[in-house]
Amino acid sequence: MSVNANRIIRIFDTTLRDGEQSPGCSMNPKEKLEVARRIEKLGVDVIEAGFPASSPGDLESVKNIAGVIRNCSVAGLCRSLETDIDAAREALGKAARPRLHIFLATSPIHMEYKLKMTSGQVLEQAAASVRYAKKFCSDIEFSAEDASRSDPDFLCRVFGEAIAAGATTVNIPDTVGYAVPGEFGALVRYVKEHTPGAEKAVFSVHTHDDLGLAVANSLAAVAAGADQIECTVNGIGERAGNASLEEIVMALRVRGDFLKADTRVDATQLYGLSRLVTQVTGVKVQPNKAIVGDNAFAHEAGIHQHGVLMNRTTYEIMTPESVGISKNQMVLGKHSGRHAFEERLKELGFTVDTQTLETVFAQFKDLADKKKVVSDRDIEALVMDTAAKAPETWHLEHWAVNTGSALGASGTVRLQHKDGSIQKEVSMGDGPIDSIFKAINHITGREPELDLYEIGAITGGSSSQGETIVKISKDGRHWNGRGVSTDVIESSIKAYLSAINAMEWDLEAGASK
Repeated sequence: MSVNANRIIRIFDTTLRDGEQSPGCSMNPKEKLEVARRIEKLGVDVIEAGFPASSPGDLESVKNIAGVIRNCSVAGLCRSLETDIDAAREALGKAARPRLHIFLATSPIHMEYKLKMTSGQVLEQAAASVRYAKKFCSDIEFSAEDASRSDPDFLCRVFGEAIAAGATTVNIPDTVGYAVPGEFGALVRYVKEHTPGAEKAVFSVHTHDDLGLAVANSLAAVAAGADQIECTVNGIGERAGNASLEEIVMALRVRGDFLKADTRVDATQLYGLSRLVTQVTGVKVQPNKAIVGDNAFAHEAGIHQHGVLMNRTTYEIMTPESVGISKNQMVLGKHSGRHAFEERLKELGFTVDTQTLETVFAQFKDLADKKKVVSDRDIEALVMDTAAKAPETWHLEHWAVNTGSALGASGTVRLQHKDGSIQKEVSMGDGPIDSIFKAINHITGREPELDLYEIGAITGGSSSQGETIVKISKDGRHWNGRGVSTDVIESSIKAYLSAINAMEWDLEAGASK
């Protein structure tokens, strides 16, 4: 759908920072890079790639993304500390359009109990940090953490100081999801009208969903004059999550008549990006999720079905195609060639190198021998199982299980280490999965906690691939793994080994720094 609004709202995507730091949503560097590429393809204005000062791994991840993304700004988050700003500018050194995003709390409760600073000290530190950052970067965003519980006049003073020091964007976050739409819209309008130098800055909002109002608050802010919305794919984020990018984009697109605003986003990329984030995080969206849920365009009631058959607009205010859900898909099977397969990958939004294409195509052919038709979700799973997983420290060579109602379960696994050595282990367990996981632990020498084990069918039918999601942890650190196979035990083994490999890679990288 073409943009037909009076003004364009900037989209600041923080999936890789605020979204990724939420429990259960961690991604490895390859996954982050793939998600960043797809977000860039979506057409957002800013990608917040991470919080460089938080860890060496996050700094390297932001650096990798900054070196690849060229069609939008890449931001790094910093506290209002020179050390944080130094880490972020190092990470963004190769960015085509870098942005330093500085935050400092401004609410009475945060200033007293967290910062232990007076309002005067907060004013001074906000201005000083922006002035320091401005030496290295022209694009500076300043965020007043917990703005929705801050004194509006104090917010205006802080933003005025930040703009005078060189901030080009000022952000009004509803950090704890406390605001309601009428109140938040009024705050945005007041601050924009009373901040000294407001005409020199872009006004942004960042909302959380603790009361289920993140999207509503963001839209109220747009109606009140906000220029930028900060949001995440699938609404992932701290606690109850952030404003959902796909809901923001389509609300502005469908109700541009009322809101008089739109975005530059290519909405046909929304569904594919949502699926990608689901794949890499292992966090699924509920079926009734707006825009991208499985039921978003499903109709079961007879009167609804009849209406849609007569005219889709009776019960659909947007088309599935407008968000990237194609109804006329090319059927792929065992007779499909490499060219058709590669074209389908492109239509699904994947850009893969030659080696990955060859690997995934071979897996596709093998799967097509087992299934009559290979679905888009099958292909997505194959690509993500190959392209974005951590390098293999351990490779699965062979597995076998022996179990029954009158027997215990024994699992045999043979793994090849990256140095070429092969190790075999047999273990007993409470069931086939438990026995195999124990065998893998014995070989690798790792004993992580199994936080999540989830298995489901990618598509319907007895020949469907099983997709297993595993989350493991040790010493407060977390790793995800996924595996796909038409055999659910094999998909479970692949997922667990994928998580172990992510753990090995992460720990080795940390030890080398």
